[in-house]
Parts: sequence; structure tokens; C-alpha cells
Amino acid sequence: MSTQPSGARISGSGRALGARCITNAELAAVLESSDDWIVQRTGIRTRYFIEPGQSNTSLALEASRAALDNAALNASELDAIVFATLSPDMVFPGNGVLLQEALGVAPIPALDVRNQCSGFLYALSVAGAWIRSGMYRRVLVVGSEVHSTGLDLSPQGRAVSILFGDGAGAVVVEAADTRVQEGGALEAVRLGADGSGARLLFCDRPGAAHHPSITSEDLEAGRHYAQMEGRQVFRRAVELLSQEIGALIARHRLDPQRAVLVAHQSNRRINELVAERTGIPEDRVLHTIEQWGNTTAGSIPMALDLARREGRMASGDPVIMAAFGSGLTWGTTLMWG
Repeated sequence: MSTQPSGARISGSGRALGARCITNAELAAVLESSDDWIVQRTGIRTRYFIEPGQSNTSLALEASRAALDNAALNASELDAIVFATLSPDMVFPGNGVLLQEALGVAPIPALDVRNQCSGFLYALSVAGAWIRSGMYRRVLVVGSEVHSTGLDLSPQGRAVSILFGDGAGAVVVEAADTRVQEGGALEAVRLGADGSGARLLFCDRPGAAHHPSITSEDLEAGRHYAQMEGRQVFRRAVELLSQEIGALIARHRLDPQRAVLVAHQSNRRINELVAERTGIPEDRVLHTIEQWGNTTAGSIPMALDLARREGRMASGDPVIMAAFGSGLTWGTTLMWG
């Protein structure tokens, strides 16, 4: 008889934030904006930025230690790390090995994933596949971002810079010997991408397609900052997430009234519209963007940790995780509370 596990489950979660809380009023003063303008367009009121001495890796380490403690595990019991981020501490190597060193768990493998807002779900899909194949039994999955050190904090960068904050979320994914619909059990992640929308949200400097990868003229023109077609991204996000979440609900024959939606936190209005279109009650939707802003790969695991620790899901509740972002990429999965 095969000893290969039939499933995977999230057994622990944790999160961390930058040390400094930044209000809309503080940003508005340099962006020539206002609190009302920011709240109306995004739903954000505060976000957190790192301070000197903090880094993407240090946030990830804090979140990972919290997740391990929550799972009642020692770091030495991990078999692998999957680290999702668009803002690594250095160009290379990736943050996975830096976190591995900080946790003191060499020589386990450390994989980095670059799928921006969908990064955590892409990383989770890798961990789940590894576990179901029997390759590993315990995998640490991290989504962590530091945006604050790379934002254009001038009126020219206002549309993008009001959105982002610094934060990390981590989960421990373990083999499940039996397939049950409770206790953090995970269904397979469904992923997608459409590269024709890659230029709707991107940052191409520094980039190896350019010779050299960045110039003083690029810096003066602000090409090292993120560029976004906000209206098109908003529209595509609402349409795609509504379609994918609706398909997930139908596929698993879920009652949307019981579902808990833990979606990527890019814009509160996006998640409200998606919930409305898919029949998920507003009081079953996790909103963290108001206090934390958009933490990209960190947003889903951070919101999930909040939901788990605050008892926002009951045993056996269907918990839908969903993301859409740069690439364009997206993903959905179902976890049983």
C-alpha cells in the first residue's frame, strides 16, 4: 500500500508588518492628494513601512516564526521553503536562501517565486504538489514585500504609491494522511495567466532587455518605478475573479452564503464587487487593505492569518483564496476551515 499522502493542509500561519504606520494624511502631504481622495479610490486609510534595520527577509522571518509556533513545529522540521516576492533584498540570489539562513535550516531547498500579486497562490501550488507527490511533508510558504523603499513619493507617482505597504505572511503546509473537509485541508490551486496584459502593470528597469539594464536617463524619467493602467487592471480583476470564483463555487457545489473570501488586497471595491457577483455575503469577506494597504504577495497569507486567529471561520467552512495581478496572472484555491 502506498504511503503517499492524499492531501495537504495549512497547519500554521503568521504575519509581520513594517514598524512605521503611515496615514493617508502623511502621504497626501507629499503626493498633493487628500485622505478623502485615497479612501474613495482604494479603501486604504493606513499602511506600514519598514524602518532602518528591517528588510524583506526580516519581515519574512518574523512571520515564519509565528507560523511555525502556530503549527507547534520547530524550523528544523521543515523540508523546504517557497518564497514569493517581487521586492527581494538583492537582485540575486533570491530571498528564499536568505530566509533559510536566518532560520538556520540549511541545506533544505529554497525556491523563489515571482508572480507578484498572485505569488502566494503560485507558491502554495508548488508546496501542495510537492507534498501530494510524496517529495516533502512540511513546506514553509511565504509571501513578503517591501514596497516603501521603491515608491515614487511625488505627485507623479501618486496613482501607484498610495496603494502599497510593507508586510509578510507565512503558512506551514503539511501532508494530510486522509482527505477531510476541515482543519485547513487544501484543494488543488487553479492558476492562469495572460501575457498580453503584461504591460498593464509592470516595472521594466533595471532589466536585462536594455543595454545597459538602467541608465541615469532612466532614473530621471522614473522608469524604475511601477507603471499601471489602473482602470483596465480594475476591470480585468473584477471580471476574471468573478469568473474564477464562480467556477470554483460551482465545481465544489458550495453554498456561497457559507463561504469566506480571502482575496488579494489590491482595492476594496474590487473585492466588494466580486463578492456581490458571486453571492458571497459582505460580512464573509476579509478586508485588510484599509489598515495594511496592498502588500502584494503578502496580502493573502496575512489576511488568512488574521481570519484564523480572530475566529472568522468555523470548522468546515469553505475558505476561498483568490488573487489577480501583474502578468497578468491569477489563482484560486479552496481551504476548509
